Amino acid sequence: MILSMTGYGSAKIAVGDLEFSIELKSVNNRYLDVAVRLPRSCIFAEEAVKSQVQKHISRGKVDVFVNIDHSASDDVAISVNEALALQYAAALRRIAELCGAQSDVTATAIARMPDVLTAEKKDDDRELIASGIADCLEQALVEFDAMREREGDKLREDIASRLDALETMTGEVEARSPQTLAEYRAKLEQRMREVLATADVDENRLLTEAAIFADRIAVDEETVRLRSHIAQLRSMLVEGSPIGRKLDFLIQELNRETNTIGSKCNDVETAKTVVNMKGEIEKIRGQVQNIE
Repeated sequence: MILSMTGYGSAKIAVGDLEFSIELKSVNNRYLDVAVRLPRSCIFAEEAVKSQVQKHISRGKVDVFVNIDHSASDDVAISVNEALALQYAAALRRIAELCGAQSDVTATAIARMPDVLTAEKKDDDRELIASGIADCLEQALVEFDAMREREGDKLREDIASRLDALETMTGEVEARSPQTLAEYRAKLEQRMREVLATADVDENRLLTEAAIFADRIAVDEETVRLRSHIAQLRSMLVEGSPIGRKLDFLIQELNRETNTIGSKCNDVETAKTVVNMKGEIEKIRGQVQNIE
């Protein structure tokens, strides 16, 4: 299957009291560039996220946004300084004895004493968070790949139709080539007659000049290579991603052969066909830039 480098995916899951949400988006890029944005407390998971993304994507600039909602979790721990609480209780009872007063030591009174109760944020469970991020990211990547595959199908269809048009125009160049030679032969004969001012033209000289010109304007080799490159492109479109770089190379070769045909042709009709061929190749090149 063909995958586009442009895509988007998201997922949201709950693990225990934590809620994970992840978004991915990508655009074209020559190489793979993954940027991960995590909560400060989860920086430890950055490399794992990049590694997981790399298993799905080989080219493109990818942004991964990870968010973790702790609002439903009991992430604050209350601790009791038992030794200090006992000391406060003993001290309060001793004060009551010294003053001859009734001891009214209560838990509430002791809890209000400094440093008896301490509220602390619980340490995050790294294994739980790492597992939650990985599970959520995998779901987001599934959606992300599905979108890229849909885009890839459209790209393949468009490129395939343009390859058909390019092959048809290659056939037109091939069909026009013998006619171009015949027209040149007729012009050459006419000019030689005018120069010699006689009806007698050396047939061997005429054949020699025509052969030299035919060799100079022959495009058989170029059209054969064009058809070969077109066939390879079609094969790659069936083969599937990652093929973007290979396609880039073949597009350059298509353009090279077409330019050579354009430089050889000395015919208005062929020149028009070459211009149209180059137009199709540029359109294919533009689409290939979106393929992974």
